[in-house]
Amino acid sequence: MTGPEYAIVIPTVGRPGLDEVLRALVTVPRAVAPSEVVVVDDRPGADDAQPVLGVNWPGVRVLRTGGRGPATARQAGWHSCSAPWIVFLDDDVRPPPNWSERLSADLEDLPQHVAGSQGRIVVPRPAGRRPTDNERNTIALEQARWITADLALRRGALERVGGFDTRFPRAYREDTDLALRMEEAGLCLVLGERVCVHPASKGRRGASLTAQRGNADNALMRRLHGSRWRERVDEAPGSLRSHTVTTTLLVASAAAALAGRPRTAGGLGALWAARTARFAAARIMSGPADAGEWADMALTSALVPPLAVWHRAAGELRHARSRRRPSLRAILFDRDGTLVEDVPYNGDPALVAPRDGAARAIELARSHGLAVAVVTNQSGVGRRLITEDDVSAVHRRIDDLVGPVDVWEVCAHREDEGCACRKPRPGMVLSAARKLGVSPAECAVVGDIGADVEAAAAAGARGVLVPTPRTREAELRAVPEVEDGPLEAVVRLLGGRRP
Repeated sequence: MTGPEYAIVIPTVGRPGLDEVLRALVTVPRAVAPSEVVVVDDRPGADDAQPVLGVNWPGVRVLRTGGRGPATARQAGWHSCSAPWIVFLDDDVRPPPNWSERLSADLEDLPQHVAGSQGRIVVPRPAGRRPTDNERNTIALEQARWITADLALRRGALERVGGFDTRFPRAYREDTDLALRMEEAGLCLVLGERVCVHPASKGRRGASLTAQRGNADNALMRRLHGSRWRERVDEAPGSLRSHTVTTTLLVASAAAALAGRPRTAGGLGALWAARTARFAAARIMSGPADAGEWADMALTSALVPPLAVWHRAAGELRHARSRRRPSLRAILFDRDGTLVEDVPYNGDPALVAPRDGAARAIELARSHGLAVAVVTNQSGVGRRLITEDDVSAVHRRIDDLVGPVDVWEVCAHREDEGCACRKPRPGMVLSAARKLGVSPAECAVVGDIGADVEAAAAAGARGVLVPTPRTREAELRAVPEVEDGPLEAVVRLLGGRRP
């Protein structure tokens, strides 16, 4: 018996344990194996000359997103997959041998209102000692709700809510934000029976200081979901209020000293020292009897409160005008067969005939604040059947008939030239996104043949097929999103919203 079809997306920065994770995923019985595994390399500036360590298994595809963060990596990953279930796994978990079978059992026969299934995370405890501060943070994952360390989601549910919000730059809160938006859409998530082992992170000294950057993401959560968002996910209140009091005492003590009021400064300083000592003692007593850990806790306990307050204040300023927005920021249309009727190697503006709904599609996209571009193969230029001036004249006519386009991306190469821009290669999608100032994961490509959707997938963009008589049956079967025309495609991408 074959289980539910699923694809796996792993956002990674090249941890050495990736090979072990992939081995557990691909060396399983075919009946429960993933349809594909996508490893998203989110290292800044990474290219094909910088291979991802551990990716040497057949059927594993690498997608690069240029260091934009885990939310963008996961968004690009699910965009590039066509399976009805998308399973997000972190590269530092260790799926046991029966994980695939138990995943299939978790997903089997779930009601349609259930958007996803969360795997159970188990963190092994260190032997013979209490865990360090970093290890305790990893252990807390066992009680966390809706974390993407092991989370299976319906592709349709991701489409419905727009997927991950790419404004979250760290592996922190992007999963909680997604779960809250799914809840608001009337969808629910359930806890599965499968188990994934997550080794405790030993980390490095001072890691708790870097972790305070997450307070800026908490500011974005407040703007998007209100001040009571923690209650909705059964999370205990954070420590920001306590850190604010401690930081205020420190600043006030320094101000009193500068104002020549030593007694006041001393009193405030003593209060600050007492609160800091209490904070440090609680962290030290929870950890191992290790001098290095004690020193780390003592130092970082003095620095954590002001850093937490600083990052939260910076986040509040940065996100002061943030509001709910769809993760989609641009739509890239194919030209021939999508926006206009297909006239082979057309260089005559008089032959341009818009496809039904094309003008309204562009108008609708713009009315929702989306950028619009066209990505089109024009090998007639390379074949010397038409000129670049002919292509430009046709594009001016299309602008007149369906509305102005922000960016035109044209590949003039022949099929045999092996360029990086001709669809189904992703070059034009990547270039258009760059010129529009958005990530490819924030784009959708609308086209009439499989090459258009394949180019979207290769770039990490979402793809929608709008078939014509020349669209092959195999292409229709291979893509997850199909609509009757360009207007219907835009309506779908906007979650069903019309003017």
